[in-house]
This record gives sequence, C-alpha cells and structure tokens, in this order.
Amino acid sequence: MTTTTHLLYLHGFRSSPQSAKARQMAAYVAQHHPGVTWWCPQLPPSPRAAMELVAQGTAAWPGGSMAVVGSSLGGFYASWVAQQRACPSVMLNPAVHPARDLARYIGEQTSWHDPAERFFFREEYIAELQALQTDGAPPAAPEMAIIAKGDEVLDWREMAARYAAAQVTLLEGGEHALLCFADHLPAVSRFLRLA
Repeated sequence: MTTTTHLLYLHGFRSSPQSAKARQMAAYVAQHHPGVTWWCPQLPPSPRAAMELVAQGTAAWPGGSMAVVGSSLGGFYASWVAQQRACPSVMLNPAVHPARDLARYIGEQTSWHDPAERFFFREEYIAELQALQTDGAPPAAPEMAIIAKGDEVLDWREMAARYAAAQVTLLEGGEHALLCFADHLPAVSRFLRLA
C-alpha cells in the first residue's frame, strides 16, 4: 500500500463537517500530516447527490494515494467510495443497512450541529441508498473498522459481520458518537499510511 496524500472524510446522517470526529481528524491531519490534502464536504440529504458531489470533488485525486474515512452513514458511503476508487477505507460505527434504518426518518429533519437548519429526507432516498449497497462484494482495498459494542443507534453485531474482512477494533463499551475517537487517531493514521 502506498502512502496516502489525499484524505476524504464523510460525516453521518444529520451531521456535518462540524462533528467532533471530523474536527478531531482534521486537527490531527493538520498537525501530524500537513502535506495531506484533506476534504470533509457537507453532504446533501440525497445519497445520489452526496456521492455525485464526492465523485466530482475527488475526480482529480490520485487513485493510488487517496483514502476515505466515514462515520455512521458516512461509513456506508465510505465503503461505496472505496469500491469505486479501490482505495483504503476506515469506517467508524458504520451504518450497514441504512435503507432499512432510515426509512423511519422520512420527512423533515434537523441538523445535529445547528437545530435551526432543516432538511427534508425524501422517500426516494431509500432507493438511492439501496443502489449504493456494497455488501457481498469483496473489499477492493484494505479496510479498517472501529466498532463500539455500546453503540445505542446501530447493532455492533451487524457491523462486525459486515466488516469481517476488515481490520476490526471492537470496543467493549463506547457509544455511537465514539467519544474516545481521539485515542484511535494514531492507529487510523498508521493504517492509512498518511504521508
């Protein structure tokens, strides 16, 4: 595996680049790997539009030295990006069946980091999520997954089964937000071989 010169971070459902994990990762990269190109876009609610934005934004990135990190729904997206670009990926409490789990959220939603910011999660987004499923396909590049057994949103057993081929760090407790993420940044950096 070559060193990573370009790193994409994908946030979760109702989240943003202002999430604690995104900001921690950005600060770590800036401090320890200042030569790495970092991008954490605000993803639109439409999964298709989100992946089109990512594809456009990374089109000029060198395929052999890019990597992706994703949290929750962003972890699901990261697996899709990793398949498309054959690049290493790190999933943080990744959503495994978002088409099933997000069906109950159809309608108006608020952003975690700015409750005044609202968006509409449409019914057609479920089919868009189904179109991005990658489970069943062998990993196109090395994968790492950090999974908390204490996740109150997603079932850790589903995550562990989905990423059985990955380098898995299984945390005994924890929570969906992975409040201990900063402790794992050195291991994530080593796994991705950040330049």
